[in-house]
Amino acid sequence: MAAAAVPLRALRRLCPVLLFLSQFYILSGGESTDIPPYVMKCPSNGLCSKLPADCVECKTNFSCVYGKPVTFDCTVKPSVTCVDQDFKSQKNFIINMTCRFCWQLPETDYECSNSTSCMTVSCPRQRYMANCTVRDHIHCLGNRTFPKMLYCNWTGGYKWSTALALSITLGGFGADRFYLGQWREGLGKLFSFGGLGIWTLIDVLLIGVGYVGPADGSLYI
Repeated sequence: MAAAAVPLRALRRLCPVLLFLSQFYILSGGESTDIPPYVMKCPSNGLCSKLPADCVECKTNFSCVYGKPVTFDCTVKPSVTCVDQDFKSQKNFIINMTCRFCWQLPETDYECSNSTSCMTVSCPRQRYMANCTVRDHIHCLGNRTFPKMLYCNWTGGYKWSTALALSITLGGFGADRFYLGQWREGLGKLFSFGGLGIWTLIDVLLIGVGYVGPADGSLYI
């Protein structure tokens, strides 16, 4: 009995050492337990044909005719599971799409960054370089992130109706210009009594047609 207890006691002492070595092996990269980042976008056991573009790899053909329907052979990426119409597990499938590059998609199919440093009220109307990304479930050719020139269309929260009402009622005191952040013009109207009424009438017309806007260059809401 004593002889049998010696190996058992030694095994108990060895177990913590083996456990420590196995954890060290995993943490050092010997065995990767990381989940690919694209898996978070991929619904489990959904239809393969409905998977987001980041979850599949397709053999695209760039010589297809623009605007025409086209089919591509696709394969799901590792760690992604999906099914066909009969709810059977599937790895290879076909998707139907329209032959066009990502930058040729309608504006509703991608999202772009906004700029708050350009003037929306200017002549000619200013543009800015935006970074656009295609929505997850839209399939297209080429890079899914692309630059594009867009018109300035941001707003600072100024209301056109408020500016016009101030211009009609208190425009002689420069209230409309103060509201729009144009304090120099506001002071000029205040101390000149609205330019003896002439400046006030002109501002009513300019604000009414949208020619005069917020000082920060944003659009009315």
